[in-house]
Amino acid sequence: MSDLRKIVIDDQEIEVEGAMTLIQACEQAGVEIPRFCYHERLSIAGNCRMCLVEVVGGPPKPAASCAMQVRDLRPGPEGQPPVVKTNSPMVKKAREGVMEFLLINHPLDCPICDQGGECDLQDQAMAYGVDFSRYREPKRAADDLNLGPLVETHMTRCISCTRCVRFTSEVAGITQMGQTGRGEDSEITSYLGETLDSNMQGNIIDLCPVGALVSKPYAFTARPWELTKTETIDVMDALGSNIRVDTKGREVMRILPRNHDGVNEEWISDKTRFVWDGLRRQRLDTPYIRENGKLRKASWGEALATAAAAMKGKKVAALVGDLAPVEAVFALKQLVETLDGSIECRTNGAVLPDGNRSAYVGTAAIADIDAAKEIYLIGSNPRNEAPVLNARLRKAWINGANVHVFGTEGMDLTYDYEWHGPGRKPLNDLADTVEATEGALVIVGQGAITEGDGAAVLGKAMQLTEKLGGKMLVLHTAASRVGAMDLGAVTQGGMTAALDGADVVYNLGADEIDIAEGPFVIYQGSHGDRGAHRADVILPGAAYTEENGLFVNTEGRPQLALRAGFAPGEAKENWAILRALSAELDATLGYDSLAQLRQALVAEVPHLKKIDQVIENDWQPLEVTKLKPAAFGEAIKDFYLTNPIARASQLMAELSANSKARGETPVAAE
Repeated sequence: MSDLRKIVIDDQEIEVEGAMTLIQACEQAGVEIPRFCYHERLSIAGNCRMCLVEVVGGPPKPAASCAMQVRDLRPGPEGQPPVVKTNSPMVKKAREGVMEFLLINHPLDCPICDQGGECDLQDQAMAYGVDFSRYREPKRAADDLNLGPLVETHMTRCISCTRCVRFTSEVAGITQMGQTGRGEDSEITSYLGETLDSNMQGNIIDLCPVGALVSKPYAFTARPWELTKTETIDVMDALGSNIRVDTKGREVMRILPRNHDGVNEEWISDKTRFVWDGLRRQRLDTPYIRENGKLRKASWGEALATAAAAMKGKKVAALVGDLAPVEAVFALKQLVETLDGSIECRTNGAVLPDGNRSAYVGTAAIADIDAAKEIYLIGSNPRNEAPVLNARLRKAWINGANVHVFGTEGMDLTYDYEWHGPGRKPLNDLADTVEATEGALVIVGQGAITEGDGAAVLGKAMQLTEKLGGKMLVLHTAASRVGAMDLGAVTQGGMTAALDGADVVYNLGADEIDIAEGPFVIYQGSHGDRGAHRADVILPGAAYTEENGLFVNTEGRPQLALRAGFAPGEAKENWAILRALSAELDATLGYDSLAQLRQALVAEVPHLKKIDQVIENDWQPLEVTKLKPAAFGEAIKDFYLTNPIARASQLMAELSANSKARGETPVAAE
């Protein structure tokens, strides 16, 4: 039920919801209100007092616009709409006073502060502050905290806005940060000096409006005005978080989140944010050919000729890795099919049905989690598989949703859940007896469908979804999987059938698998990882920040990744390598540019042109069979080392070691 109220803001009359705060109403009217502690995705603290406005006819003092609702305003004497002023002399004086107090203890660090140039305090001191200080006493200083290898602290700069405390406790679901003391002695600190134990802690760097929390790996490396900013898509998990990649020359300097309410809101995981040092290390920048058991550098012409000679007249099997863009998969599929070969994208062994989009994607959008009332997690640990999606599940739980888990016992998901058992039997029983519930959502993880009876588990999950009258979402762990499934890059019988009797294996960046001795292996990828060690020919490709590409996320939303920099050395774009190889094989693919390739792609799979839209899938339930009483596995063992870019990163290795050590530390009195 809407509760619309009229309100006058700076002589402009608008109609807004009564539940809105004044700061939101002002934003709707296009009036900017300064703020430090207020953030629309966190609870209201009302402690920085920068957002003061004058409420005409109210008490003769300014009011905090973030903590007052429109419905709390009184109408005028003759029932006129309430009047709010945001630029009166009272407001101006109040803001100047607040700013003066905020700067009393703030150090003059701007020239050496990493936040310089994108600092809310700098901007608002310029816009709303005064150019003098009446304070002559010594400034207060505070000890810096050690929050771990990601977040560097300079607590003397802290203005106690408590955004970091609210984020860690409300969104990330950890309780290690808080504020102690009162008045002059109040300070933000961590419990008993602990480091942060969360894979989303990097977001507090973005939230901090001053230079108190900055990025440790990025510290003192660049200034914001030196960076080239590119809006693109993340591939560290299958969520497809919207990110901004900042480059300086050819180097990626940092990765930041972009706001997208339907996917990642404005958060990203620590792997997404800090994996960029892996883009510089262990790169493949020139082709290689194996001779007498050793790899030697080669020219592109020689490498392509060797690969083509090996493939001609042989049984070819192609494998699609986790980070491959749709265009490269499309080119590889067309090339392999002209050679009567087979192609397989389900390299983790997931039994996903070809052509049935409602079974390998589902019918739910990520945004549906917000309104869900009953959430069923089947064989999934979303905290490791998609931390940002897990934060959304936590938000739904805070809003009253009940979470049911089938899978590993004792997972710390940052919210309470009802554990039904380790796997198939409890799912069997529930799917037979459950009744329809409003707002039901079933999430199927890769841990449930990577064994041989994956299709039966999917069928059971679909039966459960039907009985609940809800929606289903398949949570993938590989960024390329849904796009490759849309193209039909699958072989009947899975990877075993594809590799069976193959003379040549064309490996498009699949580094999570071991290829047995025997076949000739051509590896195309960006990093010298497991796939390159097994290869007989290496064709160096671009990483996800170095080429334009299309990725389809776990809810089936096609999104465009844009190139932020160029690949190192002689590495080329992935589709272009396959186009060049097709010419060597006398089976030339019918496009010479990415635009032509995309036209051919859209002609074959029309829904891929619906960029940034969640495509509705026709519900096609699978056959339901009784499940064996076995437990579900875990899709991800180590969150920080899931792909070749992450494994090349020194920082990810450190985080992985810290996480392992934290898990093994014996607690006192055990």
